[in-house]
Amino acid sequence: MPKQKNLCRQTWLPLLITISLTTIFLIPIRSSLAQTTTVPQPSNAPLELSLLTTPKSSVITANTINQGKLTLPKLWWAKETAENKLLDNWIAYPASAKESARVDLIVNQQVWSLLDYLERYNFVNRLGTAARKDNYNLRVFNYQEELLATYTCNFSISQPVCNIQMSSQNQLGWRRSS
Repeated sequence: MPKQKNLCRQTWLPLLITISLTTIFLIPIRSSLAQTTTVPQPSNAPLELSLLTTPKSSVITANTINQGKLTLPKLWWAKETAENKLLDNWIAYPASAKESARVDLIVNQQVWSLLDYLERYNFVNRLGTAARKDNYNLRVFNYQEELLATYTCNFSISQPVCNIQMSSQNQLGWRRSS
């Protein structure tokens, strides 16, 4: 009889644990009582590469930025230090009635394609954090004008809530077919 009880435990115990855990995971979890804040979608304005050679007075690029005084956004330091090979240029647009201020980064596609997902995410997070300090959202493009990533924040609250979106590209930079 003891062998039979032992066999019964060995058979039913894992089944009961599985059923219990499944039930626990199926129970809806109440949402947090904290107020949820939405992050706006990234700008859908096209990248204006022509501004790199003929910038408008309200637009700042890596080539028109003045390093002698503080200029918004403060991305020139990132370009001159660790991001020199990856970050080729940027175009910073002031806020308008329709959109928040934003920075469009243009990266070297060859270097970008050598980075894995976490390295790309780290790059976007570092530069997005720098842009956020000046209330700028960030988009990352290559020279083929493909949107590679975004860092978008809701600046209408005291502690901005931000979101990073990465394009679905594999390590070689080719789009995956879904």
